[in-house]
Amino acid sequence: MARTRHRHGHSRPRRAARQRALQALYQWQLTGQSAREIESQFLPAEPARPINERPPVVEPDREMEEALDMADADLVLFRELLHGVLDRLEEWDAQIVPHLDRAMASLDPVERLVLRMGAYELSERLDIPCRVVINEAVELAKAFGAEASHKYINGVLDKVARGQALRAAEMGRGDTRG
Repeated sequence: MARTRHRHGHSRPRRAARQRALQALYQWQLTGQSAREIESQFLPAEPARPINERPPVVEPDREMEEALDMADADLVLFRELLHGVLDRLEEWDAQIVPHLDRAMASLDPVERLVLRMGAYELSERLDIPCRVVINEAVELAKAFGAEASHKYINGVLDKVARGQALRAAEMGRGDTRG
């Protein structure tokens, strides 16, 4: 029982961080804003409020609040994904392109970002098993991508992982720890 709670305790904040990072990267793709500008919108500074002042009584927009809520997200992973993907975009694309059946530019915008995030995590987050990285990318594609894009994401990232020396051995073991 404790094992399950421990696992979910770690995976839920990471999953939320990946979702928010995908949303932030999508915003970058649409607007061309810098990673810092986008980060400041996702991680706004708390306004200073006198101790005795009560918060305003306004019915919040729950859907928007949940979509942008960072309270449940692993903030370190969110920042790492946002900056790490954008800082070395060409490197991630170079890992992905050999495994595509069409031009990178013709991919669905969400698919392209999910693949880049996956390539980043496969290369830089060796503490996260590659099967977990791939599964999380598949879940993002199911939630935000085009229909059946998750199958494409799975196949491409599997090939990316097998092409990496440090991950190829792991792929042979089928390691799925969270």
